[in-house]
Amino acid sequence: MHKSQVLHLHADALALKTERLGSLPLINHFLERLDLEARLERFVPTHDRRIRLPYAKALGVVVRSVLVEREPLYRQHETVSTFAAQAFGLDPALAQHVGDDGVGRALDRLFDADRAALLTDVVVAAVGAFDVVLEELHNDSTTVRFCGQYPQARGRKLRGKRAPFITYGYSKDHRPDLKQLLFVLTTSNDGGVPVQFRCEHGNASDSRTHQQTWDALCRAAGRVDFLYVADSKLCAREAMDHIDQRGGRLVCVMPCSRQEDAEFREWIQTHDPHWEPVWDRPNPRRRGGPRDRWWVFRYPLPSRESWPIIWVYSALLALHQEHRRRERIARAIQELDDFNSKLIGPRARRRSRPQVQARIEEILREHKVARYLGVELVRDEAHRFQQARRGRPGLNTRYVRKTRKFWRLLWHIDEEHIAYDRKSDGMYPLLTNNRTLTDAQALEAHKRQPTIEKRFEQTKTVFEIAPVLLKNEGRIEALFFVYFLALLVQALIERELRRAMQREGIDELPLYPEERMTRRPTAEQILRLFSLTQRHSLQHDGVTFHIFDPELTDLQRQILALLKVPVSAYRTVA
Repeated sequence: MHKSQVLHLHADALALKTERLGSLPLINHFLERLDLEARLERFVPTHDRRIRLPYAKALGVVVRSVLVEREPLYRQHETVSTFAAQAFGLDPALAQHVGDDGVGRALDRLFDADRAALLTDVVVAAVGAFDVVLEELHNDSTTVRFCGQYPQARGRKLRGKRAPFITYGYSKDHRPDLKQLLFVLTTSNDGGVPVQFRCEHGNASDSRTHQQTWDALCRAAGRVDFLYVADSKLCAREAMDHIDQRGGRLVCVMPCSRQEDAEFREWIQTHDPHWEPVWDRPNPRRRGGPRDRWWVFRYPLPSRESWPIIWVYSALLALHQEHRRRERIARAIQELDDFNSKLIGPRARRRSRPQVQARIEEILREHKVARYLGVELVRDEAHRFQQARRGRPGLNTRYVRKTRKFWRLLWHIDEEHIAYDRKSDGMYPLLTNNRTLTDAQALEAHKRQPTIEKRFEQTKTVFEIAPVLLKNEGRIEALFFVYFLALLVQALIERELRRAMQREGIDELPLYPEERMTRRPTAEQILRLFSLTQRHSLQHDGVTFHIFDPELTDLQRQILALLKVPVSAYRTVA
């Protein structure tokens, strides 16, 4: 016979403790596959015995926080305290030391560390652990705006390292009134996985960032023959020669400022290119709309570098450009008409010819229609007669003629220039130094470039990188590196789930609200699915008697199985 043990518990001494797990066990699985904490410990070691929270632990907290909560650094303690401490990679004692001061010191040490080597080490680990293919890499940049003045952030040296220059520049957020930094990112074609990141000065030109980026990619990939795809900023002599002379391959858009662009648009006025069809797909935005058709044509004359020029023609782009041109012309005519009404009125504010001409040029320049509208400035007069003296008019009343001079606008539409440009609507050139690429392959590589824009969108909206609530520009650059690590983890989660869906033959999953289906689930939807998972423990006088593990839904279990995350991750949190 088995003896039963009877416990006499007082209800007043019982306590139910609730700890959030959220999506952290899933995230920790990917962090462990990257061995991120060990790598942070190796590159950002803690030698000061007075530091109670090791730097690697503090940085791991920020990476997880960016992925699940996105709270400012001064609220990291509150964020950690609402979760199970083990989910953040901490024991309860270390969790008490999480604070803005400890996180700030960790960012200082990360700024001082060899971040280039750390980044390469992490990317190489991701390539090995997740079989990321680095055959084709896409580069682009965006701006991160700042609301403060940052008077000291002028590229000064902090502990022997050059800090970023937070200043005004060309704002891709359309906020030229705010200072900014440049966020340079490179992703792989295989799932859009980030493989390179750099933080540049706010006024840095994109054309000057490619050489250093390409060299870093060579170290991470261990090769030089990958296909480097970028926008028109890559089409600069120094950057392209740097890549070509070292055996690299590139594809980029040729800017319209190049002579080759004007030559083709003149050539096409009298020639009919032999376009090769590439795609014929349904309209991507409007059901029943014009089909999305693409053609390519290799221009017989190479570029000045003796490289192939591949011209691309899109039917939808041609319709869009024609529509936009008509809109710009109509809008400019409206503004010219309004301005003309003011000029012929009795109280015109602009009276001198230079003032009127400056306003006309401003209108044409703003709407980019100086090529299509010809405006003539005409001097006109208006006469009126007035009594020479006061009084009732009579037979002998003398009248005086008064003349008012004013400007009048006459404009006409230049149909010849419109017809000239309409001939090449929807066309733009691609430049590549790889002669083995077919025209269709070059176009396909270029059309995969917008994938990187999704990563920028996630950085700014999902991760909420701005506003940046830090004053020290060294810590800001280190924080951007942490955001890169979070973006890497997020991209790997997306990639692994989509590959698993394809492998298992699953077309869609009900991850949207109200269990609506999605064919391309994002990491944000995946992590939100687990955001409410909790663990409960029954305690008596501080002693835990029973732990109630979270009850996972069938969909959650399916996602974990597809991601190869064991269900035990939600039972024994490491």
